[in-house]
Amino acid sequence: MLERLSWKRLLTELLLACLPALLLGLMVGGLPWFLLLSVLAVLGWHCWNLLILSHWLWVDRAMTPPAGRASWEPLFYGLYQMQLRNRRRRRELSHLIKRFRSGAESLPDAVVLTTEEGTIFWCNGLAQQHLGLRWPEDNGQNILNLLRYPEFSQWLSRRDFSQALTLVLNNQRHLEFRIMPYSEGQWLMVARDVTDKHQLEGARRHFFANVSHELRTPLTVLQGYLEMMQDDMPAGPMREKALATMREQTRRMDSLVGQLLTLSRIEAAPALDLHQTVDMPMMLRVLQREAETLSQGRHVLQFDCDAQLRVLGNEEQLRSAVSNLVYNAVNHTPAGTRIVVGWQRQRQGAAFSVEDNGPGIAAEHLPRLTERFYRVDRARSRQTGGSGLGLAIVKHALGHHGARLEIASEPGVATRFSFTLPARLLVAPMLAENKRGEQ
Repeated sequence: MLERLSWKRLLTELLLACLPALLLGLMVGGLPWFLLLSVLAVLGWHCWNLLILSHWLWVDRAMTPPAGRASWEPLFYGLYQMQLRNRRRRRELSHLIKRFRSGAESLPDAVVLTTEEGTIFWCNGLAQQHLGLRWPEDNGQNILNLLRYPEFSQWLSRRDFSQALTLVLNNQRHLEFRIMPYSEGQWLMVARDVTDKHQLEGARRHFFANVSHELRTPLTVLQGYLEMMQDDMPAGPMREKALATMREQTRRMDSLVGQLLTLSRIEAAPALDLHQTVDMPMMLRVLQREAETLSQGRHVLQFDCDAQLRVLGNEEQLRSAVSNLVYNAVNHTPAGTRIVVGWQRQRQGAAFSVEDNGPGIAAEHLPRLTERFYRVDRARSRQTGGSGLGLAIVKHALGHHGARLEIASEPGVATRFSFTLPARLLVAPMLAENKRGEQ
């Protein structure tokens, strides 16, 4: 085990080097000259080792140091140990930086590291995606040259980062910026995409505005007739009309509230356990009788269903989806319309469709039909009791089953609503019969 160099060791080496000169000087004379030669020899030996050290440090740069002798051995070994420690620390620092960058890449937010002047020296992948930065091309660029928004420039110039800045970018994304000083002269900028939050807030405001608007009309009617009846309305046609109107408006509000509860229940439902066997042929037979009762002979109804085609899913949600599509066809098409309901096995899965030869729907309305409270003809919807929530319920119910509502319409020719449940939800006919027998 080598020990560090001490002055005692150096003095011992010098005395050992001068001892032969001392003996020769005493025997033959000329002691000073012999001592001078000994000291010069020691000095030359140290100079030679210095040259070897310089060559190792600046030219050779090998991992292993040269073989040192005497007092130079602990020096070379100490330098070698220091080099190993530095290499180990650099590896640890490199691993730490990699972990930091990996963690920053895993964050759900855009992260940018800048100086106080705004010079970028690192950013993660989301910063490149959301802010349009390029790495490493934008290294050393000033962020104000890349994000040219007056509100952002003013926010940085104020240097008051206690409040976040919400900025609408040119791509219509809403980003919430926050800045935290994390080192001397350096800033950590975090940009969070809050577009969905703003859209949800807008949808919430729109939802409550529509609900209040839909409820205001029947409540106003009820209030008006109740005030009239408070004034001792005499029995007769007027009183019967008032009672009938109030009953109609009450049913309308009850239907609206029921559909709102159904929609909220479907939207808030967690991931469904799609292992329940749904007897769709039985459901459609019941739905056919209900549709015939609702139509009262005004339409030509045809149900073309595969009697063996059963699926896995949530029965309540699937019933909400298919019943809304069938009832809409009955309620919103004129008398004499032919309505064909299909439920057939296809290569992609189980296909359901409702097709009619009614007046059709204009192309500009098709993309918005599944929005809450959206109605093509508001006057007719009020007459038929429509609330504009049926297709929104269908959309969310099908989404839980991995299906999508398809709408095709040609005005004056035909309208078709359809969806296809994926093949993984199909129940084999033999298995369906066994489960049916067990029940």
